[in-house]
Amino acid sequence: MRDGSPEVFLVHPGGPFWAGKDAGAWSIPKGEFEGGDDPLEAAKREFLEETGSPIDGTFAALAPLKQRSGKVVHAFAVQGDLDAASIGSNTFSMEWPPHSGKQQEFPEVDKGEWFTINAAREKLLEGQRGFLDELEVLLSGDRPTLTGGEG
Repeated sequence: MRDGSPEVFLVHPGGPFWAGKDAGAWSIPKGEFEGGDDPLEAAKREFLEETGSPIDGTFAALAPLKQRSGKVVHAFAVQGDLDAASIGSNTFSMEWPPHSGKQQEFPEVDKGEWFTINAAREKLLEGQRGFLDELEVLLSGDRPTLTGGEG
């Protein structure tokens, strides 16, 4: 909450494909998890990997969203604060430039930033915007309060 209004923390993907892309390119901090993994524990692990900061608090599970690719994304809301300028992400390797035979390392996330919910709608990947709708309902009190226990 900043000046009485909620803000959400989003990350911008690293690597050459996303360089220079802004609107519709940002994401919630997220990553892969195996079928037997606890979604909340996986979310905490991925947040740490993508930001360099642990996350703790009372979490609210949001309804999973199926992306156009068929991938299902699980998300959680939690109140917190993080200096966006201080994030440090893990890296990945890929051949770059294409067909060069050269492997380069890139950060999985190249920056993070806090946005109002309206600004986040413009920045966020289209398939994740439903999380903002559910968050607004949660914050309005029209949905049961935070669940998922203490982290």
